[in-house]
Amino acid sequence: MKRVLFLAGLLACAGPAGAQDATYSVRLLAPETALAAAQAALKKCRDSGWQVAVAVVDRSGVVQVLLRDRYAGAHTPRTAAGKAWTAASFRTPTTELARLSEAGQPQSGLRNLPRAVLLGGGMLIEAQGSLLGAIGVSGAPGGTADDACAQAGIDAIRDKIEF
Repeated sequence: MKRVLFLAGLLACAGPAGAQDATYSVRLLAPETALAAAQAALKKCRDSGWQVAVAVVDRSGVVQVLLRDRYAGAHTPRTAAGKAWTAASFRTPTTELARLSEAGQPQSGLRNLPRAVLLGGGMLIEAQGSLLGAIGVSGAPGGTADDACAQAGIDAIRDKIEF
């Protein structure tokens, strides 16, 4: 009986700490915010004369928004979603991952992973130290241009996510 009471007392003391460690909270982009980022990125590319696709994913890499301009290549939606997924999955912009995974680099094996798109244009959407999601752009003339459009999408929602 003493042993049962001792164990019950021990469990009662450990209860709150165990419950606190059993769950966690995360911030997610509202669909409207994800859409606003995608629209701003698309506009930046259009204004530059580029037809692209833009994807915004949540922090787990699940697509929230996918937009394709009317003349963007057939490959661009899948590539944009892949860039966004890759950035979110590795918690690293794809331009940096492309550099880190070049032939002869220690991370070169990343190029062999399914779904990984190691081209510029995938950027993290972060606020207050939290990953909220990622945005991917495909179809501009090169990764630097894709990055510029993705950054315009992030900049357009910055005031909404920094609170």
